[in-house]
Amino acid sequence: MARYTCSFIVASGNNNSLRQSIKEILLSCSLDVIYDQNEYIMAREIPGRVSLAKLVSVEVLVDGTTATESQTRVSLVVKNEELPLQVANHCHQVFERVNSTISLNQNWKSIESIAI
Repeated sequence: MARYTCSFIVASGNNNSLRQSIKEILLSCSLDVIYDQNEYIMAREIPGRVSLAKLVSVEVLVDGTTATESQTRVSLVVKNEELPLQVANHCHQVFERVNSTISLNQNWKSIESIAI
């Protein structure tokens, strides 16, 4: 199973606007939001473009326990059932697309990125 994680600090005091921003980022990366609950959002690729084993899901955790009025920590897990036999596998490509889309947003600051 391919799995890539990253964390960001987001300059946002409003949880609703932060969740909306996350959903817009996921949609712009061709991911369909399938679950949205307070501090957890899950999205996945739309079936039909790649095989089922390569379909990527993205889990977003908004850490409300350490959030302040000015910033919030957000963690992402991008994963699929594909064995990561190559560095440039499909899951990693989606991870890079989501990461680059987030980095274009001025309110997001990357703090760590890990490939597992």
